[in-house]
Amino acid sequence: MSKTVKTVHLVSCVSRKRDHRLAAKDLYISDWFVKARAYVEQAGDEWFILSAEHGLVSPEAVIDPYERTLNTMRIADRRAWGSKVLKQLLLKLRGGDRVVILAGARYREFLVDAIRAKGLTVDIPLEGMRIGEQLRWLKRNTEQ
Repeated sequence: MSKTVKTVHLVSCVSRKRDHRLAAKDLYISDWFVKARAYVEQAGDEWFILSAEHGLVSPEAVIDPYERTLNTMRIADRRAWGSKVLKQLLLKLRGGDRVVILAGARYREFLVDAIRAKGLTVDIPLEGMRIGEQLRWLKRNTEQ
């Protein structure tokens, strides 16, 4: 009997946030995040936020606003962050499952190869696109 392949979407955090404690899915307010959230929620699969501060965060987890970003972290700190996220992710997945990542290069750099090494499939639909192209892709691939 073969198991069903599970798909999980990962969406990166963004700098534009509300100024008070909220469920993570409601904390981030950039146009990009709102569109990415709509896309993953429409897909109907489990999804998580890649938070520079907290690692892998459930959309329902209530968190405070923060300023940390991977874009200003030292490489050793980004590598440690990637290891933390991988451990958190592996608690939710098994070999053969699929991870769809909606995040920039800094958020993927120490994750993609490590995830693949665990026997998981990784898709990066926005890879190589500039922000305007990503916004158009997200809008085009989300039912209005």
